[in-house]
Amino acid sequence: MLDKIVEKSPAKINLFLKIINKREDGFHNIRTGVTYINLFDEITVQPNKNFKVNYYGKFIPIRQNFNDCIIFKLFDFLQIKKPNLLISINKNIPFQAGLGSASSNAATVIKILENLEVIEKKNIFEYSHLGSDIPLFLREHDCLVRGRGDLLTNIIFPKYFFLLIKPNINCSTKKMYHTFNKEDYIYNSDFDLEEINDFDNGNDFENKLFSLYPKLKKMFDYMQELEGSLFTRVTGSGSSIYSVFESKKEAELALIDFKKNYTNVWSVITENNFI
Repeated sequence: MLDKIVEKSPAKINLFLKIINKREDGFHNIRTGVTYINLFDEITVQPNKNFKVNYYGKFIPIRQNFNDCIIFKLFDFLQIKKPNLLISINKNIPFQAGLGSASSNAATVIKILENLEVIEKKNIFEYSHLGSDIPLFLREHDCLVRGRGDLLTNIIFPKYFFLLIKPNINCSTKKMYHTFNKEDYIYNSDFDLEEINDFDNGNDFENKLFSLYPKLKKMFDYMQELEGSLFTRVTGSGSSIYSVFESKKEAELALIDFKKNYTNVWSVITENNFI
């Protein structure tokens, strides 16, 4: 292989997210629209005397690694020996934020290892058993996601600019799903169609998050009132919140406004359809 290979690993935003029901296997059937934004982790793979994963950057985890590191789990999932590679991940995407950073990292590593012929190419949906979002990151196309992440329909979403914020709150996806009870599943499955429809709006995690973290609701309400905001939503299972704008200028002015009141909250302007 070359001295090193460097690839970008993008974040995703859920433009809407509906939880249909809980499955017999313990997972959930969902319905969500996913678009990718120009916020990236950077992954470098190079030869090494042994296998090692190294995290660094703005959102570095404690002790420079995750207890349940998905890259380690990848090789256990594939039931193959870990190769003599150093995988370095520059974390620019907040984790436990609803932005899909772990699944995106796994998908990027999978594509690199496939190109190096370290692993064999598989059907992307086989990886849903490792992480439900991995297939959509392997798909590399904005899409309508259904089932447990194993039903994907390519979609072309409008061009948007996002004011994206990450409060100092981490949300475990697994724990957030556990907050749902039987009476919370109110989606009419007749509308779980292969096309976007009028019921595709909002995020079913929002009320759960706001009851657990009231300060999130205050930020959400503030962002909803920003001038030019088309709509405001939580992405994924939280805790990141975004407001959508038609122009970059409007988003930048909204960021200035937001920072006047929330000086210590991480925030950034991003966009989709950036290629």
